[in-house]
Amino acid sequence: MRKIYNLMALLMLFVFTELKAQQIDQTYNQKIREFTTDERFLPKSLLDVVDHPTIPSPLKHFGHIIGAEGHVHRSSEIYGYYQKLAQTSPMVNMQEMGKTEEGRPFYVVVIANEETMAKLDHYKSQLAKLSDSRKTNPEQAERIILDSKPVYYVSGGMHATEMGSPEMLMELAYRLATSSAPDIKQITDNIITVINPIMEPDGLDKQVDWYYRYTKGREFIDDGFPRSPPYWAKYVFHDNNRDGLQVSQEITKSIFKGFFEFHPTVMLDLHESVPLLYISTGTGPYNDYVDPITQSEWQVMGNHDVAAVASEGMPGAFTWAFYDGWWPGYGIWVANNHNSNGRFYETYGNSGADTYLRDLSTARFAGDLATSKEWYRPDPATPQVFWSFRNNINYTQVGVIASLSYAANNAKLLLTNYYKKGYNSVEKGKKEGPKAFTIAKSQKDPAMAAYLAGQLLVQGIEVHESEEHYVALTEQPYRNLLVSLMTAQDYPKDAKFPPYDAIAWTLPYLYGVEVEAKDSIEFEVSSLKMLTEAPKYSGKVSGDGGTYILPYHAQNTVLPALYWLKSQNKNAEITVLSKQTVVGGDTLSPGSLVLKKINKNQASSFSSEFGLDLKGTSANIQGSDQQTVSLPKVAIYHTWYNTQDEGWSRYTFDERKIPYTSIDKDVLKAGNLKSKFDVIILPRVRGNLKYFVNGVDKKFGPMPFTKTAEFQSHGMPTSTNDMTGGPGYLGIDNLRKFVEEGGLLISFDNTSSIVAEAGLTPELSPVSAGSLFHPGSIIRAKARNSGHPVLYGYPEEFTLFRGNGPLLQTNKYNRDLMLIQYGSKPLKDEVPYDGHIMGMPEKAKVDKEEKKEDKAKPYVVSGMVRNEQEIVGHGAVFNVPVGKGNVLAFTFDPLHRYLNHHDAPMVWNAMINWDRLR
Repeated sequence: MRKIYNLMALLMLFVFTELKAQQIDQTYNQKIREFTTDERFLPKSLLDVVDHPTIPSPLKHFGHIIGAEGHVHRSSEIYGYYQKLAQTSPMVNMQEMGKTEEGRPFYVVVIANEETMAKLDHYKSQLAKLSDSRKTNPEQAERIILDSKPVYYVSGGMHATEMGSPEMLMELAYRLATSSAPDIKQITDNIITVINPIMEPDGLDKQVDWYYRYTKGREFIDDGFPRSPPYWAKYVFHDNNRDGLQVSQEITKSIFKGFFEFHPTVMLDLHESVPLLYISTGTGPYNDYVDPITQSEWQVMGNHDVAAVASEGMPGAFTWAFYDGWWPGYGIWVANNHNSNGRFYETYGNSGADTYLRDLSTARFAGDLATSKEWYRPDPATPQVFWSFRNNINYTQVGVIASLSYAANNAKLLLTNYYKKGYNSVEKGKKEGPKAFTIAKSQKDPAMAAYLAGQLLVQGIEVHESEEHYVALTEQPYRNLLVSLMTAQDYPKDAKFPPYDAIAWTLPYLYGVEVEAKDSIEFEVSSLKMLTEAPKYSGKVSGDGGTYILPYHAQNTVLPALYWLKSQNKNAEITVLSKQTVVGGDTLSPGSLVLKKINKNQASSFSSEFGLDLKGTSANIQGSDQQTVSLPKVAIYHTWYNTQDEGWSRYTFDERKIPYTSIDKDVLKAGNLKSKFDVIILPRVRGNLKYFVNGVDKKFGPMPFTKTAEFQSHGMPTSTNDMTGGPGYLGIDNLRKFVEEGGLLISFDNTSSIVAEAGLTPELSPVSAGSLFHPGSIIRAKARNSGHPVLYGYPEEFTLFRGNGPLLQTNKYNRDLMLIQYGSKPLKDEVPYDGHIMGMPEKAKVDKEEKKEDKAKPYVVSGMVRNEQEIVGHGAVFNVPVGKGNVLAFTFDPLHRYLNHHDAPMVWNAMINWDRLR
């Protein structure tokens, strides 16, 4: 026992000597006190910032501490500081991970002790070995774990208005690089910290410029003034954290690159929203395909971090009551989907570096007041808090250090769990069904079949191919993710709290691709070839003759191919078959296209570039069966108060290479729209007609969003001299004139309600369905007019994706305006009455056939809908004639997050046939 006491005394003496040897920066620590508004928000553990002789602190580098009132930094300044750390400390390395859409770099910063940094490639290799139990058996894994270190990935700045984490991470990096405090040294000795300091540099720079241009020093935070610029990245706003299935945006690509290079054991993403610090576990229900080990780690680590914050005497930390844990498409879920552990924080923030009195008294999460004491929130905050930027920095940093310390203290456990989760996935593939998923290459849209195989590859899932199929075997480390993506979701109807996001993501339905789940393998696996890059379907040209036929099946690439063809050959003639037609012995469905006056090289390029099969023919095609295609001039409208979904629409058009013009309120007010455009698309926006008409409150104007010498990030992707105001009723009237003069107005989701409210489609009225609860699910729809051009290529019944959008309906005598209905059953007022009619002769009695059991297919295909009877039979898409033109009103979003590709061809059909939708 005496030996133990002596050892402890020596250890304490060593720690004391180490701390004494390091000069503490009293000025920095005093400034932390100064900018913290309450001593209970002031963790004593942070008051030990080192005054290092050669490595600059943020104070020395910037002239102020992190969290100082009124100070935030642009990406170039933040990266500049990390570059200085890397130049002055052997414990810090900086690595570029790609470029944003606007050309700014993504970086990660790697921090560990010098010995670890010298062997960084070795440790990365060890984690890669642990990720695949087919190559590393359990005995080998035990040995590898003894010579491995966990990688802990911490990221900030995904959402531009959440400005604390990009600042805090600089101070954290300085601590890790300079401090010899026992907890910090344990972290740098035992784990590898990878910091993604700014996940969205484009958005951060716009937000910093916005802060200095508009919001710094405003007296009140809740005064109605926009706290965010209208755009963050080129396309995507807050949904940059909803791209984990599509991996379409550069931010997501950089996250995935980091994951597959480092194989982090834990990923922690730092956000800001709820008071005072939420540490993710979620209320559930949890995603069915997340390993139970991960779900248990969420609880252990979450409670550990709350306890660490509580040990500093800091109130307001909690778990459980926010978010659910179901949707797998968040950026950080690259970890949960791939046998790692993805977590996040939500710290209270002010969208800038000012101090405000914040009222929490009415905020509720999971039904409880944010200030109530609960099992998951042992020490709540007061109903009001005087909240500073430094308070935010303190809370997040204490939590992150605690979480890093947990990993440092439990390195072997985390590594063992990481290996075990991959092992479990492989074993499930061996012992449980399905054994494989096969994707036939020959489909209605072969290019989408190839795209599905490629998207699985993006997720790190192994895909093989044969002559006729793409094949994904389930005996692989990411088997759980594969099954999750390829099968239907069954969200529990009795879930106590509403889901945090969409609840269905079955890729075969979303892409319109036929996939077969195999419970046994009936083919020779050794004959399959492993795909090493995303496949691309190259269409074929067959037959002879100068006329080319394109059989139509609602392929996604047809419209861009037509635009390409006209750009290469303005004399090319394009016609569409308006009814089923037999040409040269082939029966062609309505919507099939006839291409004339093009040469063989153009036909070959058309086919191979866009994955479309053409057939040459010299057969005579009846002129009455053909309609000339005049490709439209298209505009996509954006407001200045909500750009989320128009960004996805622009991305879809750009990715598909469909030309368009982006327009705003000033273009609508200027009028003369039909002389400029043939089709105007109104993507989904939040709010009602009042928001749409009035836009940003004019009392705040003029409010330029323009690039200047001082604010160089503004004016992208578009600019204006004044964001305030909307199109007004003048703009609405000009939209009406556009349609009356022969234009096509296409509205998505909530904007269809706005169009109806504005009187552009008086035939449409809102439907009250108070008990309907319809979170994003894949459901069944039915064509009401199968021969309509919008439905070319679709069967009578098909699936589509719908969330909690509006419901619209017409009077019974106008139901011919309804092109598509939800579900397969009619509305009650459409069910024929078969009883006695007073005043008319009694019908002759006939023996009735025994009533057949109703065999209508289920409405929900993947996900969950409560009280679906409230929506079945109602209109999904309406085509309303207005003057010489039409309004095509979707009550869902057919271009949702570049995800529901099966729905998008309805929009492409409308554009191909824009001038003949009557």
